[in-house]
Amino acid sequence: MKETARNLRATSAQVALAWLLALAPTVLLIPGTSSLGHLEENLAAGRLELDDETLAALAAVEGDTGSF
Repeated sequence: MKETARNLRATSAQVALAWLLALAPTVLLIPGTSSLGHLEENLAAGRLELDDETLAALAAVEGDTGSF
Protein backbone atom coordinates (compact mmCIF):
# COMPACT_ATOMS: atom_id res chain seq x y z
CA MET A 1 0.00 0.00 0.00
CA LYS A 2 2.79 2.41 0.89
CA GLU A 3 4.62 1.77 -2.38
CA THR A 4 1.44 2.33 -4.38
CA ALA A 5 0.77 5.54 -2.46
CA ARG A 6 4.31 6.75 -3.09
CA ASN A 7 3.97 6.00 -6.83
CA LEU A 8 0.68 7.91 -6.99
CA ARG A 9 1.95 10.77 -4.82
CA ALA A 10 -0.88 10.09 -2.41
CA THR A 11 -1.28 8.85 1.14
CA SER A 12 -1.97 5.24 2.04
CA ALA A 13 -5.38 6.32 3.34
CA GLN A 14 -6.20 7.93 -0.01
CA VAL A 15 -5.19 4.78 -1.88
CA ALA A 16 -7.29 2.63 0.45
CA LEU A 17 -10.33 4.85 -0.06
CA ALA A 18 -9.80 4.97 -3.84
CA TRP A 19 -9.45 1.20 -3.89
CA LEU A 20 -12.70 0.71 -2.00
CA LEU A 21 -14.43 3.10 -4.39
CA ALA A 22 -13.05 1.15 -7.37
CA LEU A 23 -14.20 -2.17 -5.90
CA ALA A 24 -17.71 -1.01 -5.02
CA PRO A 25 -18.62 2.34 -6.58
CA THR A 26 -22.20 2.11 -5.32
CA VAL A 27 -21.14 1.85 -1.67
CA LEU A 28 -21.18 5.01 0.39
CA LEU A 29 -17.89 5.37 2.25
CA ILE A 30 -17.99 7.44 5.41
CA PRO A 31 -14.40 7.86 6.59
CA GLY A 32 -13.86 9.47 9.94
CA THR A 33 -12.04 12.76 10.13
CA SER A 34 -10.75 14.88 12.96
CA SER A 35 -9.70 17.96 11.03
CA LEU A 36 -10.31 19.97 7.90
CA GLY A 37 -6.99 18.67 6.55
CA HIS A 38 -8.13 15.06 6.93
CA LEU A 39 -11.43 15.88 5.24
CA GLU A 40 -9.58 17.42 2.28
CA GLU A 41 -7.27 14.38 2.13
CA ASN A 42 -10.25 12.01 2.11
CA LEU A 43 -12.00 13.99 -0.63
CA ALA A 44 -8.85 13.91 -2.77
CA ALA A 45 -9.04 10.10 -2.75
CA GLY A 46 -12.07 10.38 -5.02
CA ARG A 47 -9.88 11.93 -7.70
CA LEU A 48 -7.28 9.14 -7.67
CA GLU A 49 -7.43 6.91 -10.71
CA LEU A 50 -6.22 3.38 -10.11
CA ASP A 51 -5.31 1.57 -13.32
CA ASP A 52 -5.80 -2.18 -13.82
CA GLU A 53 -2.19 -2.93 -12.89
CA THR A 54 -2.49 -1.03 -9.61
CA LEU A 55 -5.81 -2.68 -8.77
CA ALA A 56 -4.29 -6.10 -9.44
CA ALA A 57 -1.29 -5.33 -7.21
CA LEU A 58 -3.57 -4.18 -4.39
CA ALA A 59 -5.74 -7.28 -4.79
CA ALA A 60 -2.63 -9.46 -4.55
CA VAL A 61 -1.64 -7.78 -1.28
CA GLU A 62 -5.15 -8.20 0.06
CA GLY A 63 -5.11 -11.86 -0.93
CA ASP A 64 -1.78 -12.41 0.84
CA THR A 65 -2.85 -10.88 4.12
CA GLY A 66 -6.52 -11.76 4.18
CA SER A 67 -7.43 -8.12 4.70
CA PHE A 68 -6.21 -4.65 3.95
